[in-house]
Formats: sequence, C-alpha cells, structure tokens
Amino acid sequence: MDLTQLLQKMKIRDSLTPSDTCSVIAVLTHICKRLKVEDETDKRVLIQQDIAEFFDLAPLDWLFPDVTTDLREAYLSLLSAVTKYAALPLCDTDSGCLPANSYEGIPNKAQAVCISLLALTVRMQKAVENQSNPPVKTLAQIVSPVLCIFSITHLQEQPWTDAASRRSALQLLTSAVGMTGCRSVQELLSGDEDKKGVLGPVLDTLQSELTKENWKRNQAVKHVFSWMLVQVGRPYLTKYLERVFPPALLISDDYRTENKVLGVRCLHHIVLNVPAADLRQYNRAQVLYHALFNHLYTSEASLLQVVLPCLADLMTVLETPSTHAGLPRKPNRFDDVLCHVLTYMEMEHKIDLRRVYASNLVLFIERMGIVIIRHLKRLERVIVGYLEVSDAPEEKARLSILDALQKTLQIAWPRMERRIGTLAQSLLRFLVDISSDSLSPQLKEQLMSKASHCLLLLNHCSKGKLQTLLMEVDNSCVPDQVLKCIQQVTTAALEEENHHIL
Repeated sequence: MDLTQLLQKMKIRDSLTPSDTCSVIAVLTHICKRLKVEDETDKRVLIQQDIAEFFDLAPLDWLFPDVTTDLREAYLSLLSAVTKYAALPLCDTDSGCLPANSYEGIPNKAQAVCISLLALTVRMQKAVENQSNPPVKTLAQIVSPVLCIFSITHLQEQPWTDAASRRSALQLLTSAVGMTGCRSVQELLSGDEDKKGVLGPVLDTLQSELTKENWKRNQAVKHVFSWMLVQVGRPYLTKYLERVFPPALLISDDYRTENKVLGVRCLHHIVLNVPAADLRQYNRAQVLYHALFNHLYTSEASLLQVVLPCLADLMTVLETPSTHAGLPRKPNRFDDVLCHVLTYMEMEHKIDLRRVYASNLVLFIERMGIVIIRHLKRLERVIVGYLEVSDAPEEKARLSILDALQKTLQIAWPRMERRIGTLAQSLLRFLVDISSDSLSPQLKEQLMSKASHCLLLLNHCSKGKLQTLLMEVDNSCVPDQVLKCIQQVTTAALEEENHHIL
C-alpha cells in the first residue's frame, strides 16, 4: 500500500496528496478529528495502526517541511489526541486510588499508542540525522515532553501496565532520547551546555495536575513526577528547585503511607542534589525539617526507613559540623532527633521497627561525631537492650547495633573506659547466647567477629584493663566458640602491646 491508498483508506479527501505543501498539516488535523469523534474501541485501534503506517510511508521532506507554528501545533495536537486514547481514568475519591479493574484494557491501549508514536519518533530521528532540515531538531525538542510523560506513565510497574506495555513504553522512551540527539534519559531531562533539557516543559505540563486539589485525580502523575525528578542531579536540579520542592512536600504530607514514602524519597533526592545555600534560602530547609520530624512519630517501618536517612542528610545542611562548631558545642537539631530516636528505640518491641532504628543509628553517630558523648548514657542502655533480644533468623537488628557500638567506641573512646564493665558483660553474654543459637554458620561467624572487634576496641579504650579481666575468665564454664573469641581478643591485644614496645 502506498501513501495515496492509505490516505483514501483513512477517508481523507483525494486532494490531500504529498504534492500539496500544506497537506501534512491537513492530514494531521483530519486524524485528530477522527480520534476525537470515534467512540468505538476497535475503530480507534485501527486508527492507531493507520497512524503508524502513515508515518512509515510518508516521505521525510513531506512530513517535515519548513517547521512553522502551524506545523508545531498540528503535531502537538496529534500527540494529545493519540495519547488521550490510553489516558487513565480520573479518581474523585480522597484516597487517590481506583480498584485495579478500573485500568482493564489500558495496557493494550498503551501498546497501540506506543506503536504509532514510535513510528513518528523513528522518522523524526532519521530527519534529524539527515540534517537536510535543521528545524526538525527543534520540532523534536518540542514534542519530546509529551513523549516522555506518556512513556514514563506506562514504564513503571503499576496496576495500569503489564510486561508488554512496559516494554513498548521503554522502546518509545529510548527512541525519544535518540530522536533529540541525547545519549541518555538524564541528558534529555537535564540538558547540557549546548541545549536545554525537557524537564522544564514537562513540569509546565504537569503543573496543573500537581496542585493540592488535583494531584490525586490521576494516579500516574505522582509517579511520573518522582521518576523524572530522581533522574536529574547536580548541578541541573537547582534551577528547578522552586518547581519541584512544593509538589514533593505536598505528596509527603498525605495521610497514606505509600504517598508519604514517595514524597520523602523525592525530598531526599532534592536535599542530596541542591546546594545547602539554596535549601536554606526562604527557610526551605527549616520547613522540611519540621515536616520530616513529624514523621518520626509513625509506626510504619517503610516510612521511617526513608525519613531517618533524609533527616541525617538534612542536618548537614542546617547545622555546622561538630569539628567546626567551636567551643562550647551547643546542642542542636541533631541532639533533638537523636533523643527522639533513642527514646523510641528503648520502648520499641516490633522487630521491623527495631531493625530500621538500629540500621540508621550508626548514621547519626557518624554525623554527630564527638558530641555523641552527650547521649552515651541512653545510647548504652539501647545497645545493651538490643544485644539481649534476638531477631533471628536474619539478626539484622543485632548486626546493626554492633556496628553502632563499634562506631561509638571509635568516636567517643575518651569517655568509654568508665563503661567497660557494662558493655563487656553485655558483649560476653551476647557471645554465649549466639554460640547456643541455631543460626547459619556464616551469620554466627559474622556476629561473633563483630562482637570480638568491639571487645578489642573496648580494650583499647580501657588501656588494656579489659585484656586483664578476660584472661581471668574461667575456661571450664565458657563455650568453646566464646573461648575462641576471647583468646583472639587477648592474643591480638598482646601482639599490639609487643609491637608498641618494639
């Protein structure tokens, strides 16, 4: 089938032939009208197939003549009409979620749209590569935001996608990247020194849907926003800060946990990729601190897992490092957050929450540095308490708390000698418990190795006093594995002493 036959099949008047310089605009306009007036699904699928065939058959110089305002509007109108075929149903409930069966049929529609749009991007890329019509590159840049939004909507694993539709969306996105002459999605969104990225136009398109009143109506909008946001890093994200910070904060302030997690992840990416001075401007960092601190009262482990690292990184924006704070070092927000965390760690009994707290504790100890000595009394109670309670079979909480103890001993060693008795007893009791537990050999070895290292650090902090106490242990009442750990610690301590003497 040639182009003339296809135009007749598409019920376009015979006068619209490739020889007519304005015919491409008329054809695109006619296709848009057909998509808008056609209600039957089967016929709209056929129209999508005809569109793909139309782009395959049409000559490049006819598809992309001189790029005028009318031609740009014609292509944008076509993209709007084509993508609307696979548009998600709107949600008018406060939850922002529709049942999965509401999206039945969307994956197949998305595949059909991807095929027709892929035909366009392939032809446009050829026109750009031929360089016979340089303005085509400008046209490619203009249509790429629409292509990005649609492909990313159907790229992620969501109720409205399946494996086939995700593959098609990935092909379309890859083709859109090549069409604009970019090497990656990150370059397409961020741009470089020679060309602008499309993140700005994308945010312009999404702006009306990311308001407080509308962001829940389309379930895909938040996922498109977050996916694109995390693709853009330093130094490009800074110029979009005023446009990405409010939506991220809005999503994080929702009552649904999954939205809070998504919003906090976006905020954390902003904290990591925007200069501290820009975050402090207009009290943005202060506002973010209060929003994140309120999330610390949650009982959802998934939310805490993203909030605690974000707070730790935000503290480096708000507070002067302890090494440069001068004397005396006054308590700050780091102390407020750690006090809250330690209080909740002491009384927490849920295993998943204990694991989250323990895994993030070492991060706060590292960031606070020597000022951790303000919290040693409570920190000691938490460490001892967590070493006493098993979270088998993974023992993630106890592995993390051993890392926290190790970091504390390395940082606050001048103040640890007076705590040698409590910590040494707790570690030895822990070793005895582990030796009798039915854990995998690899995990048991890892736990005992970490505990032995903590004992060795304790010996350093006590200037060799712990070594003397360990050598007095009655071998007859100690399990062989524990005795081996004690011998390793005392042997290592003796070797270090001899090395210093020499």
